[in-house]
Amino acid sequence: MISLGRVVRLQVQTGSLKLGERPNRVYDPGPLVAVTELLLTPRGAAGAMAHGEVVFDVHHADHPASKAEPGREVSFGFTSHYGKMRERFGERMAPGCAGENILIEAERVHRLEDFARGLAFRSASTGALLRLAAVSVADPCVEFSRFSLGEPEASPQDLKPVLQFLGEGLRGYCFTPSGDFTLRPGDELVAAR
Repeated sequence: MISLGRVVRLQVQTGSLKLGERPNRVYDPGPLVAVTELLLTPRGAAGAMAHGEVVFDVHHADHPASKAEPGREVSFGFTSHYGKMRERFGERMAPGCAGENILIEAERVHRLEDFARGLAFRSASTGALLRLAAVSVADPCVEFSRFSLGEPEASPQDLKPVLQFLGEGLRGYCFTPSGDFTLRPGDELVAAR
């Protein structure tokens, strides 16, 4: 297995990042909360806070206002992808603002085809592996694309190149955990050779 990078940030969405009613919804990263550990199960992610409280991600099946969708329970992204987004959209693209649960430090942009042989998280303390099932692209939404542009009322014509730029994994990836696993900063994302 080869390392694709180390986990540098863990977070949960305590509520929806899309506020308001269509077609006037806006993207707001306010409900994102950094956590010290991410408790992964096939039902989704929950975050452990420094004081011991556990908070369900809005995509976890047990969240009171769950937005769970099969195959999209947990998400991850790369610091290198944020570098590309900041080049194009500016400093508003702070690491983690796209809402992924797991941010991985990486030198290069990764595409879905890079994961074809399989992915896993490897614990830095025990070496245990959690295989990632059903990895898919986290498609960018209209609201996040408008947020990226800094134009809440951007037209469909303005959004088309943004959606294309953020697509193909630049916005991040989703997966279903294959079992129970506690993820911590410093753990690695690894790919099969």
